[in-house]
Amino acid sequence: MTLGDRLGVSARRQRQAARGMQLSLVGFLFVGVYEGDTGIVANAVLGLAVTYLPAVLERDYGIPMDPGLTLWITSAVFLHALGVVGLPGSGTNFYAPGGIPWWDHLTHALSSSVVAGGGYAVVRAVDEHSDDVELPPRFVSVFILSTVLAVGVLWEVVEYALMAVGDLTGGSVLTVFGIGDVVLDLVFNAAGAVVAAAWGTAYLGGVTAALRRRLGERSAGE
Repeated sequence: MTLGDRLGVSARRQRQAARGMQLSLVGFLFVGVYEGDTGIVANAVLGLAVTYLPAVLERDYGIPMDPGLTLWITSAVFLHALGVVGLPGSGTNFYAPGGIPWWDHLTHALSSSVVAGGGYAVVRAVDEHSDDVELPPRFVSVFILSTVLAVGVLWEVVEYALMAVGDLTGGSVLTVFGIGDVVLDLVFNAAGAVVAAAWGTAYLGGVTAALRRRLGERSAGE
């Protein structure tokens, strides 16, 4: 059963939603160019590139990406870019003080769930492919959670670095609002990882199987 089946949303509607988000990202790009905001431009371009990743994985590597998985990935980058744009004419974005207090938590949880989902699929594929590797389900969950937390810490360091560069160049791409903000980001990163680990078996089985086949083909060709 796919995520769309569980939610009662047809594949066609899921594809339409993902395509609408892609078009919105193009709109955000033009908004950033018009306003001369490098942060909006950078996040819109990067987000738009990520939305095409599922199609590339499916076309070039045979990884099945059903509409629900594509919508999951697209939603993560779309909501982040939307938060950077904010409300037109408001003078602030959803992340800034005076914006939407829970927006940063939402986007961190969703983005970390995508990272955790990818990590889960890879680890399970390696486990199922090799007879020499046997990973208990509990270990996999702990490993995924630890990996997402490590990536989260690295991302916070990158945010600080980009903010420092932005202060020097006058074009901030990302902003950090103190240690308390960093701690909450990591908490919601962990929440997203837990959700992905819990749902991985149900919704990432096709991706795991495809990765296992790719590993088998690579081993056979060596």
